[in-house]
Amino acid sequence: MVNGNQTKATIEKDTLKGRDFLTLLDYSSEEIAYLLQLAYDMKQDTLAGIMPPVLAGKTLGMIFEKHSTRTRISFEVGMIHLGGHGLFMNARDLQIGRGESVYDTGHVLSEFLDGVMIRAKSHKMVEELAEHTSVPVINGLTDIFHPCQAMADLLTIKEVKGDLKGLKLSYIGDGNNVAHSLVIAGAHMGMNVSVATPEGYEYNAGLLEKAKKIADVNGGSVTATYDPIEASSEADAIYTDVWTSMGQEEESAKRLIDFKDFQINDKLVGHAKKDYVFLHCLPAHREEEVAASVIDGPNSYVFQQAGNRLHAQKAILASLL
Repeated sequence: MVNGNQTKATIEKDTLKGRDFLTLLDYSSEEIAYLLQLAYDMKQDTLAGIMPPVLAGKTLGMIFEKHSTRTRISFEVGMIHLGGHGLFMNARDLQIGRGESVYDTGHVLSEFLDGVMIRAKSHKMVEELAEHTSVPVINGLTDIFHPCQAMADLLTIKEVKGDLKGLKLSYIGDGNNVAHSLVIAGAHMGMNVSVATPEGYEYNAGLLEKAKKIADVNGGSVTATYDPIEASSEADAIYTDVWTSMGQEEESAKRLIDFKDFQINDKLVGHAKKDYVFLHCLPAHREEEVAASVIDGPNSYVFQQAGNRLHAQKAILASLL
């Protein structure tokens, strides 16, 4: 377990207040380290029954265009822990679901709320919403990024391994929104991140170059390969996601064929370090992207990882709102 005082970031209190949280590219490495440490500290307080109501009287509007378990519950419970209130809003029940402009919606929500969390189909729409909303907007998932998930991912590795710098983080699977945010987060923390995808499912090239530059500054590295064995070799942490995400169901049969050599199974993890950490953002399809022996095995921390969504997001909420 990491010592709660091991990582100290030089960020003044209230520095992040009022900012949006759309992508980890918008934050410095020091700011992300600060949020991770705050999440760790807040988790220890929560486990000790200490939950100061720092957001008393604050309201977070939560807009969902996509189904959710972990995002909805963690944000709603997080607001309760912080003394505030989370308001669930299905996008189809709002006027934006029947044609009201993002411009008008953003201005109206700003009159009612202290913050907005949105789980959306389009990242461009979320950027537009943030532009026209005077309160912080938090990205709960879009087609390009999933930054809150990445913060929980790093918090989990931090708890298990301690210092993140220099650890090898291997992502194997689809070069999707989860992968985009995870690699950027790892680069910020000076990790050696290796991404393995099938041909045709690569990590976004522009984002890969940005992640490489961030890693260089922090003493880490980012590499991409089509070989899952190369990516998993000597890995401290191995991460995967479903092969077919929401909205891609019509591609499922083809993806099962294209990803068949990228399953995280006992043979593949045999190339990692013996004390590797297995992570998955869930929901998972056992015996598809991951063997049951791995996800249900002793190296799996997927449920601790899911639980850390609550603590990572509490740190974000407390800092921004």
